[in-house]
Amino acid sequence: MELDLAGLAVVAVVFMVAGFVKGVIGFGLPSISMGLLSVLILPDMAAAILIIPTFLTNVWQAFVGPHTLAMLRRFWPMFAGVFVGTLMTAGIITGDNPGLAALPIGGILLAYAVLGLSGVRFRVPRKSEIVISPAMGLTTGLINGATAIFVLPGAPYLQATNMEKDELIQALGFVALFASGALALGFGLNGSIATNLWPAVLVALAAAVGGMAVGQVVRRRLSVATFQRWVFFGLAALGVAMILRSLV
Repeated sequence: MELDLAGLAVVAVVFMVAGFVKGVIGFGLPSISMGLLSVLILPDMAAAILIIPTFLTNVWQAFVGPHTLAMLRRFWPMFAGVFVGTLMTAGIITGDNPGLAALPIGGILLAYAVLGLSGVRFRVPRKSEIVISPAMGLTTGLINGATAIFVLPGAPYLQATNMEKDELIQALGFVALFASGALALGFGLNGSIATNLWPAVLVALAAAVGGMAVGQVVRRRLSVATFQRWVFFGLAALGVAMILRSLV
């Protein structure tokens, strides 16, 4: 696919959809946009377009809201663990088949989502978070560094802490921010983006922000129970996508 006007229109649609999903459930922008774009353009080009929209939407999700300081005080050991764990494993499977790691992780995500949709709920006592949060963060970071997937076990753990939906969204934003920042540092993704990709990057950013804004409006109208179901649907879809990609 050429990045002409038609190509830029496709990029806009992809990132608007991905941004909408992120606005509703708090994650999914990298998975959706990378999955769709890599079918149409080279994966390295898709990744280059993705970096800035992903980082800036994570900043927005993490810091724009009333719970920023509360989330940092409560979960900073987890966020630190995500950062450190990601740096420890970033690039560790560069020479291997990433599908080997994606398959079991996708299966676990799918199983957890099915369990959640069945009505089973897990709860983490507040007093246990001081011990569990760093372990969950480190594990999430180790998996993220090896697979670029930061939702396991971080998202299920945060969901089990019994937060309100807006608190959960901000917490997921911080996890995504620390995970993507450490991954970029670990892989050295601070090189320049090719000049011909900047129009696509700007279109992707605008579309992602617009889609995310609409998704946030939809999320505010959802009940807590409906929101939780959509989170489980999102985790299930991500799990299925990882399984299918690993088998191709």
